Amino acid sequence: MEYLSERREVLKTAQEISAAKMVTGTWGNVSRKADNQPLMLITPSGMNYGTMSIEDIVLVDYQGRVVEGKFKPSVESPLHAAIYCNRPDVGAVVHVHSTYATAFAVAGMSIPVILEETAQIVGHEIMTAPYAKCGSDDLAAMAVQTLGAGNAVLLANHGLIGVGKRTADALQVCYIAEKTAKVALLAKVLGGANTLSPEETKLLNENFRSYGQAKV
Repeated sequence: MEYLSERREVLKTAQEISAAKMVTGTWGNVSRKADNQPLMLITPSGMNYGTMSIEDIVLVDYQGRVVEGKFKPSVESPLHAAIYCNRPDVGAVVHVHSTYATAFAVAGMSIPVILEETAQIVGHEIMTAPYAKCGSDDLAAMAVQTLGAGNAVLLANHGLIGVGKRTADALQVCYIAEKTAKVALLAKVLGGANTLSPEETKLLNENFRSYGQAKV
């Protein structure tokens, strides 16, 4: 079995989004690009996260053909593949249906940059892609177009996508997007949500890249 570390990464993240209630049941999906190959490891379709094992993670090419695995890959494989094809800097995709972010997706609204964390981790307003049927090529195209060079995108009437170099990075984007959506809604109840300017957002995002302990 190939790509053991990537399989573990996908499985761990899939189980985390379930435990954190970022998804309900078998919804949502996680993938990791296979380094230096036009292949990806992705969660299987409709399988319980609690009983999922490393052997259940499916290796597929960007046309959705199974290279290794005994189960059907996620129905959203075209979406993940489209992101990898259009964003060579992306190594992982996490798709969740978290409550507050999805509320913005249902309303067709963007999640604003209202927290320093949002500016640092996401780096931009999170736009909602036009509605398209789940699992469709249209959804993949709309998501890629709306995501652009960003780190997160909302799918209308559906959920949230976070991307990053590793699954941990993509998952962190999803957590911050969900927190931002929740705070934005609460702030509106209190009278309004003050957004950070594009200049402030850019500065916070750039400064965050040197945050923490230097590697030795």
